[in-house]
Amino acid sequence: MADAVLRSTRLLGAQKGHSGRCTVVFDPRVISTLLSVVASALSGEAVVKGRSFFAGRIGESVANAAVTLTDDPTDRRAFSASSHDGEGLACRRNVLIADGVLQMFVYDTVSARRAHTRSTGSAVRGGFAGTPSAGCRALVLTPGEHDAEQILATVGEGLYVQSVTGVHSGVNPVSGDFSVGAEGLMIRGGSFAEPVREVTVASTLQRMLQSVVAIGNDLRWLPGVAAGQTLAIADMALSGD
Repeated sequence: MADAVLRSTRLLGAQKGHSGRCTVVFDPRVISTLLSVVASALSGEAVVKGRSFFAGRIGESVANAAVTLTDDPTDRRAFSASSHDGEGLACRRNVLIADGVLQMFVYDTVSARRAHTRSTGSAVRGGFAGTPSAGCRALVLTPGEHDAEQILATVGEGLYVQSVTGVHSGVNPVSGDFSVGAEGLMIRGGSFAEPVREVTVASTLQRMLQSVVAIGNDLRWLPGVAAGQTLAIADMALSGD
């Protein structure tokens, strides 16, 4: 309750920010949402259908070397933790990106057969009557060394994004295009400054992954397919006044 009150009251009097380029620090809840989009691009089913910006990039550097991204449904802290996937195969820990290098995709039986590989125990269903498809259940970034306050201090000047709108229409897992509405607070001198609303932050998912400058140690397991933590990304376009 206290957190909800704080998040609401600190935006009182928010106005449009100024346009430019800056480092953007994302709230853990926002990162959970954005990682769910990245998860769809890491689906072997999307890859075999040509609907992923990661297609054909196994073994390539797709992110900053600090980025290690894992899907681990066996972690009991995850809201969607499970011992078996939607096809009855044992779930397992899959390291998808290690030290910035793309290692693998997640597959169910059908998509694995099409890709001439084996299932990674990653079949998911929308319900008991749903058809299985390949997907992540518990995507998580390996935490960094600093908490949110330390990341703000390191960034110095930028924008803290507390919430976003238009993710489903503004983020494209096929092309990687990224443009969402945002509200939050400007960062000045390493601390929160004036609140802003009705701004747009834009880049591409490819560039964002390469431009990660800090990963928080404040990991939170949230409902959905991905955990979240504070994350700072350099050189994003900010559109306001």
